[in-house]
Amino acid sequence: MTLIKTNSPKLHREARLAREKLHLEGEVPDGVLRAEIDASWRRSLSHGVHFNAKHELALESGASLDVLLNNNRLLIDAALPSIDYLAERQGKEGLIILANSDATILAVEGRADRLKGSGLQDITLGACWSEAARGTNALGTALVEARPTLIDCGEHYLDRLSDFSCTSVPIHCPQGDILGVLDLTREGPLGRAHDSTALLAMAVSQIESRVFNASYPDEIVLAFHSRRQYLESPWQGLLAVSLGGQILAVSAQACQLLHAERSALVGRRCEEFLGVDGLQLLARLHQGGAGSLQTAKGEFFYKTLRAPQRALNIGTPPRTPAKPAKIVQPDLESLAGSNERYARALRMARQGLANQLPVLLLGETGTGKEVIARALHMAGSRCDKPFVAVNCAAIPEGLIESELFGYREGAFTGSRRGGMVGRLQQAHGGTLFLDEIGDMPLALQARLLRVLQDRKVAPLGAGEEQDIDVALICATHRDLKRLVEDKHFREDLFYRVNGISVMLPALREREDFSALVGRLLTRLEAPTVVLHDDLSRLLGNYHWPGNIRQLEMVLRTALAMREAGETVLTLDHLPDSMLDELTATERPQSGSIRENELEMIRQSLDNHQGNVSAAADALGISRATLYRKLKQLRS
Repeated sequence: MTLIKTNSPKLHREARLAREKLHLEGEVPDGVLRAEIDASWRRSLSHGVHFNAKHELALESGASLDVLLNNNRLLIDAALPSIDYLAERQGKEGLIILANSDATILAVEGRADRLKGSGLQDITLGACWSEAARGTNALGTALVEARPTLIDCGEHYLDRLSDFSCTSVPIHCPQGDILGVLDLTREGPLGRAHDSTALLAMAVSQIESRVFNASYPDEIVLAFHSRRQYLESPWQGLLAVSLGGQILAVSAQACQLLHAERSALVGRRCEEFLGVDGLQLLARLHQGGAGSLQTAKGEFFYKTLRAPQRALNIGTPPRTPAKPAKIVQPDLESLAGSNERYARALRMARQGLANQLPVLLLGETGTGKEVIARALHMAGSRCDKPFVAVNCAAIPEGLIESELFGYREGAFTGSRRGGMVGRLQQAHGGTLFLDEIGDMPLALQARLLRVLQDRKVAPLGAGEEQDIDVALICATHRDLKRLVEDKHFREDLFYRVNGISVMLPALREREDFSALVGRLLTRLEAPTVVLHDDLSRLLGNYHWPGNIRQLEMVLRTALAMREAGETVLTLDHLPDSMLDELTATERPQSGSIRENELEMIRQSLDNHQGNVSAAADALGISRATLYRKLKQLRS
């Protein structure tokens, strides 16, 4: 979200100087106003708006007003619950205003009596507050700028608005076009501008969700996110899919989650992004309102907002089972395969966790850190207690503190009624998994350290501390030692979380690749399916930057392309795009490269007088990997 930032005292002086020059010379002075406000004032001047214009109601007739409201009924109905919510919290301070895409006011709530007595009689239903009609104002300027907009005291173009500040956030329709704008207008300076903007943004997200859902009454509508806890939040993505499997609409958040532009998504087949076609998706939704999908972009958790109750008239029954498939959690021993060193490390992690030692999982993205964490939890005495996962890299920095520690009602502007229980308290008695802890902000690291030392937590806005009892598992793909050296990670926290350290091998380093494929096929409910030699060779030579997560998606794709009764997966079961990627980056096997790699290892061992740990550190690999490479290269 892009905001127009303010520094009120300085801006007030600059705006006053600009206004005096506008009065005296009839033009906007250069370099005085903020760039956004300067541009808006110049547009206002070009539109012929006079800076000392008085009240110009220009109201619609009663009949015209009825037509206006009826034409915008979808937006109004979607916005009213959010307007009521905002009015309860902000209405004593000012006005909550809803306008359409022309900046014509559709609803007003709050202290209208107080503000209208201050010169805002023309903030009323049917009045147009476009920039062309009223000059610089948050309602009209937000529509021109197409982004959240803050207008501080003195920055409005009209003289009579100089004592007011406004915050506005545009509202978008499912196609991405601006449908309207939501505004908070108050007397006096902006003050805690970012709080009010965040609150409006959350309200706008709820409005957009209601509009999205209501726009496709006969189609499939999903909310989804890569993290389960972000469903029903402003950061969830929204997706509308026809029963034929065509993507009809996506929200801006959905585009971000799928890493694609709206134009590249709308009109495409949903199986390209969700891994299932429309009828398979509908069948799954009718079996349960929530679940998860393995996609080319990773795992997404979803919640059904709308699933039409149409009969599934297809020739063959869907592949999905009659009951929702249970995700079978693999046991800890099987995760290491035939790698004895890895198995030993996992056994030590289980033993350490049972004795109140923290566990630190290290490895590349996609190596299955959360799977290992869940397996460790299930292998211990806390298996019947909560397992709470928090991805420190996925939560916006401004929200991670409240997410971890929770907050009391009224702790900050926009806080949820009744407050929120933090993830630390949710994990009480069970296991807390902090994924990507290397991305945790420094300021929050200090507070987490104190919680881990004292085993007490105080939610934001609460004075009393509460005891917590959690087993701690952390994970990261980053080099925490290097982060400590660079002062990006606290050294005292590093030693607090680094009890039993487990290095998860990258998929390209695993010697049990074939066995791992077999376990994944069993987990994907295809235990009798095998790979053709050509496909097995291709997968075995690929370098797997996405590790196990990427391999699982390749296998899911191949299984989906089978005909009925097929039990052998071949190259023909993979799309051309996937084949191109797999063949373009096969692992090089030339003798010269093997010789160079062996020479690098030998040189590193010589440089460190045969110290395997030091040589491995210098090469940027684990000691186990170094041993494995020596064995492979000498064979």
